[in-house]
Amino acid sequence: MKYKDYYKILGVDKNATVDEIKKAYRKLARKYHPDVNPDNKEAERKFKEINEANEVLSDPKKRKKYDAYGMDWAKVSDEQHEAWNKAGGSGNKRQYQTGGTTDFDMGDFSDFFQSMFGGGFSSGRYTHHRSRSIKGQDYKAEMHLPLRMAYTDSKHTLTVNGKNIRITIPAGIKDGQVIKLKGKGGPGVNGGENGDLFITILVDADPVYERKGNDLYISHSIDLYMALLGGTTIVNTLAGNVRVKIKPETQNGTTMRLKGKGFPVYRKKGQHGDLYVRINVKLPTHLTEKEKELIKELAKLRSK
Repeated sequence: MKYKDYYKILGVDKNATVDEIKKAYRKLARKYHPDVNPDNKEAERKFKEINEANEVLSDPKKRKKYDAYGMDWAKVSDEQHEAWNKAGGSGNKRQYQTGGTTDFDMGDFSDFFQSMFGGGFSSGRYTHHRSRSIKGQDYKAEMHLPLRMAYTDSKHTLTVNGKNIRITIPAGIKDGQVIKLKGKGGPGVNGGENGDLFITILVDADPVYERKGNDLYISHSIDLYMALLGGTTIVNTLAGNVRVKIKPETQNGTTMRLKGKGFPVYRKKGQHGDLYVRINVKLPTHLTEKEKELIKELAKLRSK
């Protein structure tokens, strides 16, 4: 397998911390995400590489084996890696260059490999005849979803390793929630099952509705006359328009609760949170002389 420098792909140093790797991955994933670069094969290729690199470097165990064996890391079981380390393997890897070849320069320690792992190793490259089957790499990805789209079930098509995967995201999914697609990750080794695909859903903020759990919050304006005398106003909800009664003498900043008009509860069909409507009273502008006289008259009446 051709060597891939995962550190170079993510643009981080080989001594980078987990947080630095995570930060670099998120930045690149957003840049090359298929939704941002539709029909762009080069961006699609880079996106796959980024996910592959992150999958390995974000996992301490996988990262250690990658640093030791390069692209052959997945062929070495944890038991074999541990046995090698206990036998002083870290000192014997001095001739192995992770920046180029995936071959081992067996040199002085070929006998060590033979004794530890048997005939599965030969000619400086191990064939892993006696290794157990290994599950494929788990892939991680992020997907942005507008708040209004998260209000209903939504269908999407993702491209993973050149294959299109269709998924349905249930209504009510929360920001940061992870969806697992079993068997949609990297291929297994020696007959092992495929890895899984973990998709983190990032629900984008909405300019009108604010979400808190399953409840929604919205501001709604009414004029001064309705606030004073009462009446009926139309409130926009994600499920459609609703007629709401305004009580006489409603104060500015009053909050009204519309039960069951909030966000759907994840995987609980028919259940919704509430919608909280904050009333903003708009004062009239560009008053006529007649209106000013009436307001002055009203002020006199109120002062008595």
